Amino acid sequence: MTAKSDIKSGVSRRNFLKTSAAAAVGASLGSGVITGFPTIWAQNPITLRQFGTGVSNLNAIAEKCKEDLGITIQMTATDSDAAAQRAVTQPDSYDIADVEYWILKKVFPAGVIQPMDISRLTHYDQIVPLFKTGKLLPDSVIAQGTAPHTVGFVEGPDSRDFAKGETDWFTMVPTIYNADTLGIRPDLVGREISSWADIMDPAFKGKSAIINVPSIGIMDAAMIMEAMGLITYGDKGNMTTEEIDATVDFLIKAKQDGQFRAFWKSFDESVNLMSSGEVVIQSMWSPAVAAVRSKGIACTYQPLKEGYRSWGGGMGLAAHLSGAQLDAAYEYLNWYTSGWVGGYLNRQGYYSANMETAKQHMTPDEWGFWIEGKPAQGDILAPDGTVMEKAGAVRDGGSFEERMGKVACWNSVMDEDRYMVRRWNEFIAA
Repeated sequence: MTAKSDIKSGVSRRNFLKTSAAAAVGASLGSGVITGFPTIWAQNPITLRQFGTGVSNLNAIAEKCKEDLGITIQMTATDSDAAAQRAVTQPDSYDIADVEYWILKKVFPAGVIQPMDISRLTHYDQIVPLFKTGKLLPDSVIAQGTAPHTVGFVEGPDSRDFAKGETDWFTMVPTIYNADTLGIRPDLVGREISSWADIMDPAFKGKSAIINVPSIGIMDAAMIMEAMGLITYGDKGNMTTEEIDATVDFLIKAKQDGQFRAFWKSFDESVNLMSSGEVVIQSMWSPAVAAVRSKGIACTYQPLKEGYRSWGGGMGLAAHLSGAQLDAAYEYLNWYTSGWVGGYLNRQGYYSANMETAKQHMTPDEWGFWIEGKPAQGDILAPDGTVMEKAGAVRDGGSFEERMGKVACWNSVMDEDRYMVRRWNEFIAA
């Protein structure tokens, strides 16, 4: 049953259940609904174990949650591949799975994450439409790959199959996402960079790099090959074996010709490669570019004419959660999406899935710079207080709508995923 079918009376199932659930939780915990969840959790200590990639498993968030709610969040940061493996093979080792949507395609059908009742999510209505319909704006084109909305909903509390549209049951609460492109050293590339194809310029032989996470790297390679006019994919996020072979064979030849200096897996690796000047153009993440710039080194997150490769992450509830722990997990998610975390993530160059609440926790100048693409009126500070951008700076790629409105594909899990990974590993070993 979809959410759309229950609104005839003017009181949606979601709003009715939200009120009922809040009353039930308040009554069961012996406290008023409106007053003092922080007090309740402080009196009944709860620890939630969360794992995921380093982009969002940040100590500052755990510390702020403890301060605001009294809930202890134990965070473990891993790389994307390790996160996918742990989610499926060690389901009792975590309570909150903070994973990317392409990983969810592998994880959710295994039954290790329970569907989420959207009536218990306070800020569900403010989630950006990208995660509900696949479109940021009404006239947006739905991008290729594993777009989050395609794995965002299931039909019921016991379902493991993804629904075709919005329902009352969420697979994850979306939290963080971005539009990825190439990072460049403008002082070292020596010319304008405007296309994904530029990474293959012989002038950058031995000075380029791509990410060594198969499901992400193969997408960057697809953007490069399509930009070079070598192939037109049916769906870059779901290649045929023939398309995979053509892509990997291209990469192997480029590697053997010495085009690539490195294949990085971690944020720090990409920062070090660019900071040292060993690499002048590479796959990169926005905060990694900011980290290079914070060292006083020129680095640009280069908008490209073919558009962006995007990714998104969210938090799912482990299947074993129940009772007070499940109540605490929902409370944590509602706190997470209430604005403070959103502002914190936006100030690092990521995007919050709840922009309305995040805006309340940013200054007008921060909002103008990070979200609206306006020149900074004053220095732009990182969450730790260090200067990220000087007054007058404009964000690479412009506004939120300009960037997320030009997504060409999302990180994906293909039907031929195992074959793709095997061929990718041949490339790395070649």
